[in-house]
Amino acid sequence: MSLTDTAVRNAKPGKKPAKLSDERGLFLIVTPGGGKWWRFRYSFGGKEKLLSLGTYPDVSLASARQRRDDARKLLAHGTDPGEHRKAAKAARAGLAANTFEIIGREWYAKVSTTMAESTKDNLSRRLDAYIYPAIGHKPISSLTAADLIGVIALIEKRGALDVARRAHNIMGRIFRYAIGRGLAGRDPSRDIELADILPPADVQHHASVTEPKAVGGLLRAIDGFTGALATRCALRLAALVFVRPGELRHAEWTEFDFEKAEWRIPAGKMKMKEQHIVPLSVQAVAILTEIQPLTGSGRYVFPSERGDGRPMSENTVNGALRRLGYAREEMTGHGFRSMASTLLHELGLPHAVIERQLAHGERNKVSAAYNFAEHLPARREMMQQWADYLDKLKSGAEVIPLHGQAA
Repeated sequence: MSLTDTAVRNAKPGKKPAKLSDERGLFLIVTPGGGKWWRFRYSFGGKEKLLSLGTYPDVSLASARQRRDDARKLLAHGTDPGEHRKAAKAARAGLAANTFEIIGREWYAKVSTTMAESTKDNLSRRLDAYIYPAIGHKPISSLTAADLIGVIALIEKRGALDVARRAHNIMGRIFRYAIGRGLAGRDPSRDIELADILPPADVQHHASVTEPKAVGGLLRAIDGFTGALATRCALRLAALVFVRPGELRHAEWTEFDFEKAEWRIPAGKMKMKEQHIVPLSVQAVAILTEIQPLTGSGRYVFPSERGDGRPMSENTVNGALRRLGYAREEMTGHGFRSMASTLLHELGLPHAVIERQLAHGERNKVSAAYNFAEHLPARREMMQQWADYLDKLKSGAEVIPLHGQAA
């Protein structure tokens, strides 16, 4: 049933974001704060995407429908509306055809076709957040090593040393692509010695809470988190499944089988490039059931709050932990893995079972296609025991070691 002006005008905010659907992919999101955001859902290249169409009342229902129809015309001619908008924005800014951003986007379109989704998202985000704002508007042939060092220095000031090093590599790859097309004469990134401008990498374990009483406090803090529901659910699920942060952020609804109570992560999303099975405890299924009405109609379990068709930002979980009062040196999103590994070993669970569930260990290429199901019955039992153990820690109850319960 399509929307009416009256329905849009009278839509009231609730405790959770509400979605009011119109026709042909257009819908309105009403946020708890009272904001009303028009969105258009479409598919391009086999992928589901979202396009922001403005906010009500600045954009009326009739105007939103016109913008949707304009986007559908672009789709009919084989053009991605989102990419068309980016190109138009660049043109309005007076960008020449050989600016760093234009060449960079051309390079990205070619190299990203063979990348895993998480790799593509990380690369795109670094370009859009750090590199293009600084040098994207400049002709690529005019850039010097000093310009690139400026980009690296800005990222360093944010404390993201690893990102700074990766940005150097990305800029160099774009320059070498431009040289091959005759748009640049040389690659200035080769004039930069990172060891001379960046401090040495601080190799250390990911910060993690591992003392049982402190873990109970962390879990209680997470339950009391007052931010977005999706973020709170991501924090709660991270403790139960202890996958890598990127694997959690890129979780898709199609990967979950609630009848079997398991999550099968495709090989392309895994660090070791092997399919991984995550048995789901009763508690984990309950969390997914809680968030499904909010995000279940989309691709990702934890989508970006921007509604741009991307998964949750890599900074969201860490930012939430900071809001809960946990410093970077105390707990990180990756720290849930260390927490689980430490406590499960201390509780006496079999090392091989823990390591398989952490997706560590077996690297034999012949057996790689089969070992994703290794120790699966014991892993199912362990994951439920782990969830029950965390519930006891959260309640402050005295816990009994699990030694010998999972074989």
